[in-house]
Amino acid sequence: MSHNSFGHLFRVTTWGESHGPAIGGVVDGCPPLLALTEADIQPWLDKRRPGQSKYTTQRQEPDRVRILSGVFQGLTTGTPISLLIDNQDQRSRDYAAIAEQFRPGHADLTYELKYGIRDYRGGGRSSARETAMRVAAGAIARIVLGPAVRIRAALVRIGPHGIDRDRWDWAEVDANPLFCPDPLAARAWEAELAEVRKAGSSVGAVIEVVAEGVPPGLGAPIYGKLDAELAAALMSINAVKGVEIGEGFAAAALSGEANADEMRMHHGVVQFQSNHAGGILGGIATGQPIVARFAVKPTSSILSPRRAVDRGGADIDVVTKGRHDPCVGIRAVPVGEAMMACVLADHLLRHRAQNPNAATTARLPRN
Repeated sequence: MSHNSFGHLFRVTTWGESHGPAIGGVVDGCPPLLALTEADIQPWLDKRRPGQSKYTTQRQEPDRVRILSGVFQGLTTGTPISLLIDNQDQRSRDYAAIAEQFRPGHADLTYELKYGIRDYRGGGRSSARETAMRVAAGAIARIVLGPAVRIRAALVRIGPHGIDRDRWDWAEVDANPLFCPDPLAARAWEAELAEVRKAGSSVGAVIEVVAEGVPPGLGAPIYGKLDAELAAALMSINAVKGVEIGEGFAAAALSGEANADEMRMHHGVVQFQSNHAGGILGGIATGQPIVARFAVKPTSSILSPRRAVDRGGADIDVVTKGRHDPCVGIRAVPVGEAMMACVLADHLLRHRAQNPNAATTARLPRN
């Protein structure tokens, strides 16, 4: 099995390596007659694109997407949508030294053990370069979901430093290069990252993704749980080591009374008094905002010598050179949005197939 695809009715397949000639993807299951051009995808790719600030890798890739199939006269046809992005700034020579080495924290060793061969140039298939296609697919998923569903993400922690949620301002996310909703935290983080980059080190991050306007009923009670599939999608992003929905691990410290999302009726619609569950109960969307967070480890490529081994079995010290992010979590913000969009689009299509007359609000059915 290839394991290069995810989703059921809205299915995404990606291909390509970091230093190959191109990366690409195929989105299958997109409904027909939806307006779609490259211009609808490009803004989301621009948000993820490398080299936009001193806090991310300086690799210069325009990431211009081309639609090769599945669209005719500006409308989706219902057939597979093929997408292509050329790689233009490969520097494979930067990785020649590690061709025979296994870098700590990277997938070098596991790829070698599984396949007996690996593309060492920039990590090959394991590179975060692959996520550009997820972002492109996420742009199409947003169109499937429609304008009523709004998906946004923000960086809420860098290393040990979090935000003050009382200062949360979504407008700030697009106003600073760190996608931070707290302007004071953003300025402090910029100074922190400057020191981290100067030292040749790296730090981790936590990203929060919020989807508003999601209709109730998406998901399934057992093996198609919305939160389970969302967690799997977010966990599949490069360098992610943890995912939580709603209160997540913090729920373990709450009492049953504090954790319960109480309800009241308002004009015939169920209204929740809180959202500790993160918009999902029993694997099914409640109609509240869906809230997820994921933790990204520190970038493994650092200048400090690390103990490792080579292909010949010798003990060595490795210093990773090249162009790297001091905090790879920064560019994971638009990727998290894209994965949320893809999962929700897939579940929306599945929900409509099973329940074509389903309600779009938490209005109780008549007796």
